[in-house]
Amino acid sequence: MTARLPVFPLATVLFPGLVLPLHIFEERYRALVRHLVGLPEGAAREFGVVAIRSGWEVAPAAGRAVPGTDEVTLHEVGCTAELRQVTELADGGFDIVTVGRRRFRMADVNQHSAPYLTAQVQWLPEPDGPDAAAGALAARVIAVFRQYLGLIQAEPGQLTEQLPEDPTVLSHLVAATAALTVADRQRLLAIDDTAARLHAELRLLNREAALLRQVRAVPVPLAELARTPPTAN
Repeated sequence: MTARLPVFPLATVLFPGLVLPLHIFEERYRALVRHLVGLPEGAAREFGVVAIRSGWEVAPAAGRAVPGTDEVTLHEVGCTAELRQVTELADGGFDIVTVGRRRFRMADVNQHSAPYLTAQVQWLPEPDGPDAAAGALAARVIAVFRQYLGLIQAEPGQLTEQLPEDPTVLSHLVAATAALTVADRQRLLAIDDTAARLHAELRLLNREAALLRQVRAVPVPLAELARTPPTAN
C-alpha cells in the first residue's frame, strides 16, 4: 500500500511511538503546518520525517538526492510524525509536538507539487502478533540497556523502571534513547523484524558499554539530548 506524504528532512531519526518537538520557522514548513491544521476533522495530520544522509556541503554519493539540489541526500526509510500539539508564535512560526507513528520507504520525491517536498511512500510491515524470539531477546536487551544507562548516568532514573514490555515498543525506545549515531539509528529503523532489531541493539549496546568501560568517557547525557529539540529549517 502506498501514499503521498509531505516530507521533512531532519538531522535525526524518528521512531514509532517517540515524541519529537520541533520549532518551525522556515516559510515552507510553516505552510506545511498550516496545511495539516486545516485538514478536515478526523483526517490524519501526518508528515514524513526522513534523516539527512549527507549534509548541505557534501556532494551526494549513495542515497536519494533531493530534487533541485546537488547538496543533500536523504535516507529512503523514514517515519511519519503525527501532529499532536501546535502553538502559533507571534512571528508566524510554530512550536509543534509530534509523535512517531509508522515507518515507510520513499519512492518518488517531488518538490513541485507543494511548497515543501512530498514523496510517494510504501508502508513497511510491523509485527501483528506475539513473537517468542523477540520476547526472549527483549529480556536480554532490557538487562543490557539498564547496565548501559548506569554507565552513562549517575542516576538512570525512571527510564529504567518504566521500560515497556512489548518487544517492538522496547526496540524503538532503545534505538531512540541510546547515544547512537544517526547512521546506527537509521540502520535500526530500516529493520523490519523486531527480533532482528533487538539483536542488532544488543550488539550496539555491548559495543558502547565496552568502549565506556575502557575509556571511562561519557557521551552527551540523555537528559541533555531530550532537552534540546531539533530545530526545523
